Amino acid sequence: MTRKVDIFDSTLRDGAQAEGISFSVEDKLKIVRTLDDLGVAYIEAGNPGSNPKDIEFFERMRHVKLKNARLAAFGSTRRRDITVEEDSNVQSLLSAGTPVIVIFGKSWDFHVKEVIRTTLEENLNMIRETVAFFKKKKKEVIFDAEHFYDGYKANPDYALKALNAAVEGGADCIVLCDTNGGSFPSEIYEITRKVAESFKVKIGIHTHNDAGMAVANTIMAVEAGASHVQGTYLGFGERCGNANLSTIIPNLQLKKGITCIPQDRLAMLTHAARKISEISNMTMNERDPYVGNSAFAHKGGMHIDGVAKATKSFEHVDPDLVGNKRRFLMSEVAGRRTILDKMREICPSITKESREAEAVINRLKELEHNGYQFEGAESSFELIIRKQLGKYQPFFELESFKLITEQPSKPGPSASALIKVKVEGRSEITAAEGDGPVHALDRALRKALEVFYPELSSVHLTDFKVRVIDSESATAAKVRVLIESTDGESVWSTVGVSTDIIEASWTALVDSIEYKLIKDLEKKIRVYM
Repeated sequence: MTRKVDIFDSTLRDGAQAEGISFSVEDKLKIVRTLDDLGVAYIEAGNPGSNPKDIEFFERMRHVKLKNARLAAFGSTRRRDITVEEDSNVQSLLSAGTPVIVIFGKSWDFHVKEVIRTTLEENLNMIRETVAFFKKKKKEVIFDAEHFYDGYKANPDYALKALNAAVEGGADCIVLCDTNGGSFPSEIYEITRKVAESFKVKIGIHTHNDAGMAVANTIMAVEAGASHVQGTYLGFGERCGNANLSTIIPNLQLKKGITCIPQDRLAMLTHAARKISEISNMTMNERDPYVGNSAFAHKGGMHIDGVAKATKSFEHVDPDLVGNKRRFLMSEVAGRRTILDKMREICPSITKESREAEAVINRLKELEHNGYQFEGAESSFELIIRKQLGKYQPFFELESFKLITEQPSKPGPSASALIKVKVEGRSEITAAEGDGPVHALDRALRKALEVFYPELSSVHLTDFKVRVIDSESATAAKVRVLIESTDGESVWSTVGVSTDIIEASWTALVDSIEYKLIKDLEKKIRVYM
């Protein structure tokens, strides 16, 4: 029988505690739908008594029917020296109306004495009575033993008593938390194994990444007997973050044969990562395993040659399994074959002996000599190929633009751009403000072109890098501008080089927009063919 692990996503609660993240109610609803589509077992959505936004969210969720996940509300045990019924936070958890309640309680005697400042016995009563209260209300109850591993290392007898109090109260699952994120995999394995041998209820694991081992610690806990895994989808969380479920799920399911989500949903992993990153307004870590843009990117000629002959020679899994794609980076070390393969994607009849192939290779060498670098800007390279092969047609013509920069007296836009473009003989003039000249130019350009190409409304920049190429030239030095763009589903990068940073930025901006329009046009053609 295939072993199964329940995936418990806490992006909306633990993830919301990450620096730079602030979810609106609409954001939360979108993330719930994304995670439910992915097939996770549980979605922890926050504390219904903590703020008006969460109160509104839980109220709206009453009218949402989930296909795969069970919604969980999160809160603490009752406060010391009062009854469960008297505790307002406990009552707010009940009012959330969720089928699952997550209760966290202290399992480290140090925290009991020094943080909540009560007796060890009263803390056990708080755990037992709170869990029992919700079980009487017919709720599924998950108990999070906060700071469990530190507590166990300090006083194993008391840490186990805390777990036992939850079990006596009727907890359906007891979750061992590495709240400080400082435990090592070997410690996690040994302690989890002892707990799994001591208790018959479901054991869960909840790790933080403060020592960079959250994923490894989670895997070791599962090896030791845990069958409930908590984390956040992209590792978002307080301090250094939580265990990254987008890494854990394929590790367990593809490498260990342990079912985490429905098999037909694995190919949604990368799409879900992009979507949640966009909703969270956080730049995705492109080096994330499995789902990052660089996860299956190859640059060295020998590596590329090896992958072309046998993919497993330099790839531990097939990128298609997780909805990602293989990328061969364009650079001076990529090799002639890589360039030819890229050309054949556009014109299959190209051979290595053809004049067009030689022209593209010579053009690449010329541009790299002038400071261009295409290993992170394959989209610009594709446009160069199209131009060399006569398969390029501009979507618009720039007639003029004007930039005005200023030093604002208070925080706000510091630049404005006025731009005039022409599409099929029709001109459009638009102005926009931005945080700096490039931002203003980008907004003005897309604003003007959206009149003709509405699909550009979903496009925005996610990264902007400037590199001085020849610093000896001082203020006359060439700069290389690399721009990363997204439409919420795909991500692409373009490059521009000039002694004028605005000109270099403009080149990269135009490439970004034209690449998007070309891809959309090709998609439409495929649909109608």
